[in-house]
Amino acid sequence: MPRFNTEVPHSLGQEQATERLKDFLEKVTRVYKDQVSDLRGDWADNVLDFGFTSYGFKISGVLTVEEDKARIEGKLPMAAAMFRGKIESSIQGELEKALK
Repeated sequence: MPRFNTEVPHSLGQEQATERLKDFLEKVTRVYKDQVSDLRGDWADNVLDFGFTSYGFKISGVLTVEEDKARIEGKLPMAAAMFRGKIESSIQGELEKALK
């Protein structure tokens, strides 16, 4: 299964950055409501385990908020591998907005 990853630096500290990202999934759902469904996410301290379906592809991953960066690593179905770059850049853009 192909993997994707991206990270976004921030200067907020782990606690403040985590708080800003707590509603990240809800924002993504609103912004991409026509493209994202079956969204799930579970926070454990500074780590979000998430999954969703987009254009029929099931995507899952982990968002880890560190002191100076937020890092996402996930898995894509083989059929979505050609969209990996777009998925990474979309997620990175949303994270950058949330952490400003």
